[in-house]
Amino acid sequence: MTTFLSGGTGTPKLLAGAESVFDPADTTVVGNTGDDVELGGLLVCPDIDTVLFEQGGVLDRDRWWGIADDTTETHDELRALADAAGLDSGPRYLPDDAQTAGRDLARWRRFSGVAEFMELGDRDRAVHVTRTGLLDEGKSLTEVTRTLADAFDVPVDVVPMSDDPVASIVHAPETSDYADEMHFQEFWVAHRAAPEVESVEFRGAGDASPAPAALGAIEEGPVVVGPSNPVTSIGPIAAIDGLREALEDATVVAVSPFVEDEVFSGPAAKLMDAVGYDPSTAGVAAAYPFADAFVLDDDDATDLDRPVVRTDTRMDDESDAERVAEAVADALEVA
Repeated sequence: MTTFLSGGTGTPKLLAGAESVFDPADTTVVGNTGDDVELGGLLVCPDIDTVLFEQGGVLDRDRWWGIADDTTETHDELRALADAAGLDSGPRYLPDDAQTAGRDLARWRRFSGVAEFMELGDRDRAVHVTRTGLLDEGKSLTEVTRTLADAFDVPVDVVPMSDDPVASIVHAPETSDYADEMHFQEFWVAHRAAPEVESVEFRGAGDASPAPAALGAIEEGPVVVGPSNPVTSIGPIAAIDGLREALEDATVVAVSPFVEDEVFSGPAAKLMDAVGYDPSTAGVAAAYPFADAFVLDDDDATDLDRPVVRTDTRMDDESDAERVAEAVADALEVA
C-alpha cells in the first residue's frame, strides 16, 4: 500500500498519472482539511474535492477546481441579489459567537452565503449539499468522503486527515490594509495572496485526533508527499500530533514544489518565508524533517542531506505525471 498526502493541486496532478506506477486499489490519499470552509451553511472541502473530481474524471483541469463544464446559475444569482440589495460582496464571516456554535466540524471558518465569495458550480454545490446533509445525519467526515468517492467511482481510497475541525488561519500585521486574521480561503481566493503574512496558525490542530483511516494508512505506508504547498496543504496534516509522529516513523518521499527558489504555482513561497522557512527546495527539506528522500527537478541543483532522485517535475499532463510517479517509485527504493 502507498499513501499520498494531498493538498489541492500538486498531489492531484501527480495522482493523475500515478495509476500505472502505484496500484489504485492499494493507494490511499489523505486529504488536507485545513482549507475547508462552511459557506452559506454548506461544508466545502476544496482539497478533498479536487482529488475526488480528478480521480472521478470530472475535474475542471483548466482551474484545478470544481467540475468541468459546470453551470453557475445559483452562484450568479447570489451575486446579483447582493448587488441589487447593496450588500457588501465579502468575504462575509458569520459573527464570532457563530464560529463555534452549531456543526463542530465547521468551527472558525463560517462564511455567509451572501454574495458568495467562492464560486460554486451547480453540480459542485450538489456535492456540498450531500456532504453537509450526511454529516448532519451523524456520519463522520471520513464516512462521507468515502460515500462521495463511491458516487464518483474513484479508484483510490480518499480520507480526510481528521474528523475534527482544523482551520488554516493567516495572520497579517496590524498595520496591514487587510484584517489581521483571515481564513486561508479569504487570503487566497478573495485577496489572491496579496496581504502581507506575519504567521500561519492551524487552529484546532492541538486538540484534533487523526482520522483512524488516515493514521492507519500513514502507519502502513510508505508515504508520498506530493508537490503541494508545504505550509497550508501539508502543514495542517503534520500539525496533528498522531499524524506527525506516524510520519516520523514511516518511509516518506517528498516531491519539491520548487525548482531551487522558484515555485511552480500558488503562494507557497510567501507563506514559507512568513513561517521561517527559506522559500526554496532547501526550505522544503527543512519543513519536512520526516522525509527520507526527495524528488527534485533536473534543473534543481540543491544539495540535500538525504537521497535525491531527479527528473523533469513539471506536470502539464498525465504523461508528465507518470514520469514523476516513476521517479517517486525510484526514490522509495533508496529512501
